[in-house]
Amino acid sequence: MTDVSGYPARVRLNRRPIGVIASAMIARRNLLELIPDLATRQPMVSGRTGKRWHMVMDPDALRRVLKDRVEDYPKSLVTRLLLEPAIGQSLFIAEGAHWRWQRLAAAPAFAQRHVEALGPVMTAAAEASARRLAAATDGPVDLFEETVSATFEVIADVTLSGGEGFDRDAVHSAIDAYMAGAARMSIMDILGLPGWIPRPGRLFSTGGEMRRMKRVADAAIRARARSGPRPVPDLLDLLRAGADPETGRRMRDGELRDNLLAFIVAGHETTALTLAWALYLLAFDPDVQCRAAAEARAVLGGGRPATAADLPQLPYIRQIVDETLRLYPPAAFLSRTALASDVLGGREVRPGDTIMLPIYALHRHHMLWDDPDRFDPGRFAPDAPPRDRFAFLPFGAGPRICIGASFALQEAVIVLATLLDRFRFSLSGQRPDPRLILTLRPHGGVWLRVAAH
Repeated sequence: MTDVSGYPARVRLNRRPIGVIASAMIARRNLLELIPDLATRQPMVSGRTGKRWHMVMDPDALRRVLKDRVEDYPKSLVTRLLLEPAIGQSLFIAEGAHWRWQRLAAAPAFAQRHVEALGPVMTAAAEASARRLAAATDGPVDLFEETVSATFEVIADVTLSGGEGFDRDAVHSAIDAYMAGAARMSIMDILGLPGWIPRPGRLFSTGGEMRRMKRVADAAIRARARSGPRPVPDLLDLLRAGADPETGRRMRDGELRDNLLAFIVAGHETTALTLAWALYLLAFDPDVQCRAAAEARAVLGGGRPATAADLPQLPYIRQIVDETLRLYPPAAFLSRTALASDVLGGREVRPGDTIMLPIYALHRHHMLWDDPDRFDPGRFAPDAPPRDRFAFLPFGAGPRICIGASFALQEAVIVLATLLDRFRFSLSGQRPDPRLILTLRPHGGVWLRVAAH
């Protein structure tokens, strides 16, 4: 149930235990509702629904799971069952040595110099988004739909130089269709049953759209092998050229495809969500929006789009992006499986236990954040009180931190600054409903009124 208090849109968390059947029903509707309110007030919450589980909100325990003993806490069976049909054994899913060599091979593609070199693509997408909003004069606009358009333009250009068959509507409908069926949790997941037992809800979700996407990606890879790299290398070129520096191993075509699709899905969906939620928050708090718009105008001069070179002069807009990621982290609920005995937050962990990392609860934890449900970009100001590194995890942490974090942050600031320089956003009366399936989406869209300055 969505809270309708004076705070921005949030989910009212359960104050009493829920049973297995209710948990399964809730998980298919909104994973956030599985999080008890107690998880925003205690460092650990443990229980059993088929198998033992622990929700971890203690920064020291999170450091142990994500950094110090990462090999003992691989991604859970549920995570693999949900994602592997779509993106295979890409580095988002792979574990151990298979993950390590892919990460080493892909890392150069996300070096800061390459991210900055992609700035013009982001600037062009921001300019195109501004043109579309300037033409939208008939009432409220769904800003989530618009940010999906903007971020897909970026990811299509940086992965495949804007061509070779990738269609925004086809990609987004494929993601929506997958989340609507195959990507939802089953009661068998809640009970901790083995992965070889078919999940009926996924048995009939054939993932036809995802299979078509894979065929398109395979065709693009074959075409690039024939034509050779582009004059300005895109992500496909960089992945094809990448190699494990220790062994020289390069990605085979199937591995290229899975990683390419993972970056396309993650690279446009998560940034689109961040931008849509940020625009909603700015409409919710006109004073913050006014200050951010003044910063954008001072840098951009009321006309030109933002560039990567402008980022150092846009610190307040970056604070807004960070605060948005705190309140609405796209990856709001992670899970791992314990492989070895351990102690987390003073509690015994046994092999096979499920370790839940409810990032949504961590980012709204009363022991870690003052008035945590309030929108306050000042939390990320240079003079703000220091916080534990593992209290803020929108991109994860440790060796498996999101490889595209700097890419996403650069894109979000460029697009947000460009739009704030030209438009004023206000609430329409339709409140977005935060729902988590795989990512934290605004169910029903983000409908705002848009007016030129």
